[in-house]
Amino acid sequence: MTATRRKLEGLLKKRPRNSHKGDFGHIFILAGSRGLTGAAALCSNAAMRSGAGLVTLGIPVSLNSIMSRKLTEVMTASLPETDKITLSLKAEKEILKKSKASNVVVLGPGLSQHPETQKLINKLIFKINKPMILDADALNAISKNPDALKKIKTEYVITPHRGEMARLISKSREYIKNNRLTVAKKFSRDYNAVVVLKGAGTIVAAPNRDYYINNTGNPGMATAGSGDVLAGIIAGFLGQGLKVFDASVLGVYVHGLAGDLAAKDKGEIGLISGDILENIPYAIKILTRADTRVAKGVRL
Repeated sequence: MTATRRKLEGLLKKRPRNSHKGDFGHIFILAGSRGLTGAAALCSNAAMRSGAGLVTLGIPVSLNSIMSRKLTEVMTASLPETDKITLSLKAEKEILKKSKASNVVVLGPGLSQHPETQKLINKLIFKINKPMILDADALNAISKNPDALKKIKTEYVITPHRGEMARLISKSREYIKNNRLTVAKKFSRDYNAVVVLKGAGTIVAAPNRDYYINNTGNPGMATAGSGDVLAGIIAGFLGQGLKVFDASVLGVYVHGLAGDLAAKDKGEIGLISGDILENIPYAIKILTRADTRVAKGVRL
């Protein structure tokens, strides 16, 4: 089944005039490490641009001043760090406290593969009781023991690209490339997860056997940070009360449509993730009919 505008345009409801920021979700994002602050910024801003009411970014303490300058609307939480400026095991207590005060938790963008940080991730995924999005380095952390995912007690989404999925199921990238739908559906059922298998025609598979194949997006989106933007979009929609599968399907559709709008303006070759980010509001306007124009040359 293919995700189309007609199927998705009703998922985001018009906001009442007496709306409050607390009505649209508080997203807690664990992201970033030395040299990988861009991933944290892209994910956080994408959640805001997708309509989240509040976003808090949990980062190593040494990066707080950098991220405070980089981000205006996003709150930051300074957390204990390792000597390599990655999240430390000592951050666990504060992270769990912040998680309880949020509606959705994102784990992974730019967290690094530092051994202590990877141990922290593997502890957190069993203790966080809010809907989670596991992306990037969170997937790297669980790839050594993916069966541990079966112990997760909350709803969650994984957002692997081909290489990450290959590591999760101990298959080659070529195998994933040739069996994308089969792999996504099987993993979703086996691990009770919503699977967003990224790539041309991103696949979203749910444990109840529902699935969508996305039809927006273009090759220009094969650029650093694109996946971080997608994780933030899905989180933003989850925070607004959408079901996990619906938020994931809508997220990949809007992500691709924003990329198509960006490519129409700037072309595919020079497209960067920041261009996708800036076009999220325009994609949502088109999808929700707040903007009745249909961009020429952009698939809907």
